[in-house]
Amino acid sequence: MSVKKAASKKERLLVQGNEACVQGAMYAGVSFFAGYPITPSTEIAELLAEKLPLAGGAFIQMEDEISAMCAVCGASLGGSKAMTATSGPGFSLKQEAIGYACMAEIPCVVVNVQRAGPSTGLPTKVSQGDVNQARWGTHGDHSIVVLTASSAQDVFAITVEGFNIAETYRTPVILLFDEVIGHMREELVIPEPGELNVVERLRTAVKAGVDYHPYLPREDGRLPISDFGGVHRYHVTGLFHDIFGFPTENSEQVIKLVYHLVDKIENRSELLARYKEYYLEDAENVIISYGSSARSALHLVADRRAKGDRVGLLELQTLWPFPAQVVRQKTARARNIFMVEMNMGQMLQQVKLAVNNPERVFLVNRMDGMLVTPADIGRVMRIIEGRGF
Repeated sequence: MSVKKAASKKERLLVQGNEACVQGAMYAGVSFFAGYPITPSTEIAELLAEKLPLAGGAFIQMEDEISAMCAVCGASLGGSKAMTATSGPGFSLKQEAIGYACMAEIPCVVVNVQRAGPSTGLPTKVSQGDVNQARWGTHGDHSIVVLTASSAQDVFAITVEGFNIAETYRTPVILLFDEVIGHMREELVIPEPGELNVVERLRTAVKAGVDYHPYLPREDGRLPISDFGGVHRYHVTGLFHDIFGFPTENSEQVIKLVYHLVDKIENRSELLARYKEYYLEDAENVIISYGSSARSALHLVADRRAKGDRVGLLELQTLWPFPAQVVRQKTARARNIFMVEMNMGQMLQQVKLAVNNPERVFLVNRMDGMLVTPADIGRVMRIIEGRGF
């Protein structure tokens, strides 16, 4: 009698997107969280306050968002995989310390569950208005990685990816979700241990008592790190610095560091590009979207494909560095391109710069705190198609 190997029974949960983010962070090995409650991201802090101590990690509710981001920087330098979570106003407060993490090359993850703004805006309503802030919020020349997702399952996977990228390139990574994704409930299947790749921190092999250069890249561009307070003493600063971490105004060293901070990410934009595509092989009309807007776009695409229309969807999961090559390739045969987002067109110009015929790119948007619907998208498409574009 043959015996079949029993199929593994993966854990299945009904969760909010915010809980999927927590599950992904735990899978990736997060061991420290510092934050401050703010709608619509508070569930992330609440759940990690419960889960982290049980897993041997640490949770701290700080007095504000500035101190929370600073605590994350300190914990990461001390050897922990560290993260924080916030929304628009808190994200604004974090910018100085995010810039510090860029300059000091501190791996960490910052979750921003977007709400309508500016200022306190519409705290319980959806928006995708922080796209440009995520890229340009901190001053100076730098680069940053910004990821997003449109489902609980993808939130889980993208959160793991965020930690992996942060640890690989010693950089802060922004997870830019939105209120609908954060609060929507749907099934999440938890991958088994080892099913998803988890990148561990690259620690230096330099022995105690030997000169350690905390900012000397290897040939592959990665910077091995030593836990601060461990066997090596070294300097960490937000000033321009040399390979020892000490401040410098030497022009050659300053220029070299700027190029390093930018190139380690921008030169890998194709490698860092994450996206999903639907029906692009023969699409005459291509929709580009991300986050919860992409769910409405996919609904419309499925409906119109069933009627014989050649419509496709490119869902971006990497927003920065902007995946220009992917956008150009996937829209090369399109007659019309529709950028769907819940803001005044923060990704629109990037798409226009990427495609061969920018005059064919049209914006479909809302910025009133309401989810953009398939009907909203269809209405604009009918107008453009009726003009014979």
